[in-house]
Amino acid sequence: MRHTRVDTPIGTLTIVAEESGLRRILWDGQAPPDDSVEERTELLALAVTEIDEYFAGVRRSFDLPLALVGTPFQRKAWLELSAIPYGATISYGEQARRLGHPGAARAVGAADGRNPVPVVLPCHRVVGADGALTGFGGGLDVKRALLEHEASTLRRG
Repeated sequence: MRHTRVDTPIGTLTIVAEESGLRRILWDGQAPPDDSVEERTELLALAVTEIDEYFAGVRRSFDLPLALVGTPFQRKAWLELSAIPYGATISYGEQARRLGHPGAARAVGAADGRNPVPVVLPCHRVVGADGALTGFGGGLDVKRALLEHEASTLRRG
């Protein structure tokens, strides 16, 4: 595996990839896996470009190949995140309904909490049933910042 870093308004993110796709995006201060070498491959350079474009307000979705490792339910929940429109939010219950498991809001929340590629798969767009910001690996301030970034980008047009 290879990794690189990208400075963003929410801190320095570490992007980890294998040949077939992105494996992880780590928050500021999280260490890359021991078996990962710092090297900016073509895929990692593309990921940096797309993340930079997202924070510049010119990209609203990502076109990166993913190499997700998780249970079938987790992978299904993670991939469903990309269907949430930019700047919108849904509840964990709504995500569970979209997955065909209407009673599985807690399981969806647990899966989203293990999302290995935050920002790219926008788990920050999932909120509590009452619209409150709840659990987020990068912290609620980062979740709020990502939602505010998307809202301000939409206001600018």
